[in-house]
Amino acid sequence: MKELKKRWKIESNFQLAIIFIVFAITGSTSAWLSKPACFWLGIMKEDFGFWYTPVRLLIIFPLYQVLLVLIGSLFGQFKFFWTFEKKMLKRMGLGFLFKQ
Repeated sequence: MKELKKRWKIESNFQLAIIFIVFAITGSTSAWLSKPACFWLGIMKEDFGFWYTPVRLLIIFPLYQVLLVLIGSLFGQFKFFWTFEKKMLKRMGLGFLFKQ
């Protein structure tokens, strides 16, 4: 845990616990919201067959990114999750979204 705290520049175990809780809540929430989002977009399992799961995962991804920052903010960790988000998107080749 010391290495993780050092890499994420976190001082306390309490902050680390909050970050883990935010990750857990965000993952569960984005997975839970993906079903109604697919329904709203008209993406049905009957229509897509095998491709329903990959399409649903593609829907979860941007939903997760937004929820991570929102839920992190609710827990008082906006700075950490905003930095985390920018770093992750830059590694995925989407750094152009964050021109400085």
